[in-house]
Amino acid sequence: MKSALILGGTQFVGKRLVQLLLNEKVEVTIATRGMTADSFGNQISRLIIDREDAESLERAFYNQKWDVVFDQTCYSSQEALDTLKVLNGKVQKYVFTSSQAVYDFGTNHTEDGFNPFKFQPALKPRSEYIGYVGYQEAKRAAEAILFQHADIPVVAVRFPIILGQDDYTNRLKFHVEHVIEEKAMFIANPDYRYSFIDSGEAAAFLYSMAKSDFQGGINPGSEADCSLSELFTLIEELVPGRAILSKEGDPSPYNLPGSWSVNTSLVQSMGFRFIPLDKLLKTLILHYS
Repeated sequence: MKSALILGGTQFVGKRLVQLLLNEKVEVTIATRGMTADSFGNQISRLIIDREDAESLERAFYNQKWDVVFDQTCYSSQEALDTLKVLNGKVQKYVFTSSQAVYDFGTNHTEDGFNPFKFQPALKPRSEYIGYVGYQEAKRAAEAILFQHADIPVVAVRFPIILGQDDYTNRLKFHVEHVIEEKAMFIANPDYRYSFIDSGEAAAFLYSMAKSDFQGGINPGSEADCSLSELFTLIEELVPGRAILSKEGDPSPYNLPGSWSVNTSLVQSMGFRFIPLDKLLKTLILHYS
């Protein structure tokens, strides 16, 4: 791989991916709305696009080619279709940042838990995908469009919850600070289980998928999962304070209506190893404290 187009690339995993590609001497172009500054200077090329405006994609990508596209910012079936059409003949592989949200709530989901070839997507803009249910449908529909219509290899990386010191969502930080300050939190069911991945490893996995011959959906991440009850126990072991749960408390950003975890046997069989979840959580808890 000598050249890469990143749709996104200015925040969190996208920034890590850009730096990783630069370290590997890959020629990088990022395509964004141009609203978030980056720190890469003249090391990269930049294009201005609006994912909801197909003509902006046609203008930006005119007379261009890359070896691979990393799609970090697709949140609708219409965007997936428009992008695929515009990039036809311009890229050789499509690496899509999907989500474990393509599966129903539950634990230990394997990749065959969602088949994008059998999903019938309705064409919608992102404004019609509302809330978590909308996000879930958007990722399912985008995968379906890409796998059913692409004539190049497609990989859908179904990320679990991404953690890292550079996590701008501060979701784990929320829980650490509430324990330290002994502020009440609202969680409907603290025994629901969740899967996680380190942000640096997430970027590295995207790069690995671009270089590999793999096609299809895949679940990366730390092997174990964790309940919020177990998370609070770990936080209380490492920092002063205690977890207080109350219906009147601040809603937890992990307060989902069900468990959200995946089976990572496939990536393990391919030789990938990720930071053990206990070590990942401990490192970040101490960082936030």
